[in-house]
Amino acid sequence: MAQTGIIFDIKKYAINDGPGIRTTVFFQGCPLSCWWCHNPESQPRKPALMYRANRCVLCGECATVCPQSGIQINGSAETDRSKCDTCGTCAESCYYGAREVSGREVTVEEVLAEIERETPFHDQSGGGVTFSGGEPLIQRSFLMALLRACKERDIHTVVDTSGYTTWEALDSIRGFVDLFFYDLKLMDNERHIRYTGVSNEPILRNLKSLSEHRHPVYVRIPLIPGVNDDGVNLRQSAELLASLPNVTGVELMGYHDIAAAKYEALGMSYRLNGTKPPTVEHMQQAGSILDRYRLKVKIS
Repeated sequence: MAQTGIIFDIKKYAINDGPGIRTTVFFQGCPLSCWWCHNPESQPRKPALMYRANRCVLCGECATVCPQSGIQINGSAETDRSKCDTCGTCAESCYYGAREVSGREVTVEEVLAEIERETPFHDQSGGGVTFSGGEPLIQRSFLMALLRACKERDIHTVVDTSGYTTWEALDSIRGFVDLFFYDLKLMDNERHIRYTGVSNEPILRNLKSLSEHRHPVYVRIPLIPGVNDDGVNLRQSAELLASLPNVTGVELMGYHDIAAAKYEALGMSYRLNGTKPPTVEHMQQAGSILDRYRLKVKIS
């Protein structure tokens, strides 16, 4: 039987997910629930139903076809998510695109076929494939199968991870990974738990272990106003990164709120309403703190 996993997107011609032109495969499922997550549809471990009320004309077709009788038409096409099993019947019947199931089951061979279509672009640009999410290590066996297949085809591999996993899991795949993209959010554990739902202890421990094993790591720090943009957190982050060998670079990524509509479509609350993106000046000030520690910093 073919090995399968669940992904929610494959992005072609990606230029910000590693060296060169890349194909980025987005895995479904994440153990974190970051307040600023721009792919909240990736958090559930199974496909997620999205309903965009602004596209709905209240035709009632979705309520008619729903096998679980979980949709009521009452000013909007309200879904009882406790009944929804994300079968996708309502989305298939929605002519206006108001309903969509994010996430689909695919085989290793199907994903490889998508990747290999882009091989000419990878070869010409020094690119390859990036496995992102969600958290790709949450589907470890599926990730391993894809990594092995890519290495057999001499395709450059990047794994974009939160680091919230076991060292055993990271150690088992790192021989097939050319570069890790590694998220670093907050140094204070209590604040990390508050804003992401999990402890940062395994994240920091795994980052140090990867470095001790001399594995190339590119660190990305999302800069979230009022959450982790203070000087104390940035200095502590810089001190840690400056102490680690094989950190190839650090990227400061400015917060944006363009995903807020996704939360509404998923029936989730967006906890950063009213938070504005950092200004160019603020990003530069944050970058200057990291510069003092002689880190190679990119601001995006």
